[in-house]
Amino acid sequence: MTKAEKVDFVVDTLESIYPTVPIPLDHTDPYTLLIAVLMSAQSTDARVNQITPLLFDRAINPYQMVKLTVDEIREIIKPVGLSPMKAKGIHGLSQILIDKYNGEVPADMEALEALPAVGHKTASVVMSQAFGIPSFPVDTHIHRLMYRWGLSNGKNVVQTEKDAKRLFKKELWNKLHLQIIYYAREYSPARGWNLDKDIITKTIGRKSVIKEYEASKTKKTR
Repeated sequence: MTKAEKVDFVVDTLESIYPTVPIPLDHTDPYTLLIAVLMSAQSTDARVNQITPLLFDRAINPYQMVKLTVDEIREIIKPVGLSPMKAKGIHGLSQILIDKYNGEVPADMEALEALPAVGHKTASVVMSQAFGIPSFPVDTHIHRLMYRWGLSNGKNVVQTEKDAKRLFKKELWNKLHLQIIYYAREYSPARGWNLDKDIITKTIGRKSVIKEYEASKTKKTR
């Protein structure tokens, strides 16, 4: 299979399994999505979705958020982890949105990345999911699968994003990055991986990855 054929196989397979993909983090507008994505760093979407209603019940926009202290925010979001840094970021970015953007989240990558506690991935998710602007946020799931599929060398997420944007058509990016995440969680996890159920890796996977998987299975059966 050529690389182009592999790419087509990935797109077609994911489209057949996930014709529609809901956004994993609950939100009502760009601001609540930005806060939810920021909170999801080193946490699970399920955990974030449990905590955001408690926070948004107190503050649903930047104007309400800055009325809370950093300590009050931290107390609410503590269960998602890294709460001191996240609380400071949420309060700080809310003030900047008021001061610079009339309380609105800017639909601009550079402006988003300049906000406290907002990295490239968070900004990419907001651009893609809040504004529909083509972006390809790379998380650990996408990074893992792009390597397993032999579509990126796995050196770092920056390179993986470049490779994904080069290989997949721009109009597919916003849906495709979510499809890959859902597929990774269901069929190609980091732990407890069953290659027989992972049709994409089984069909187009990197030979060294498959060889390593089979060797580990042989060890376990001894």
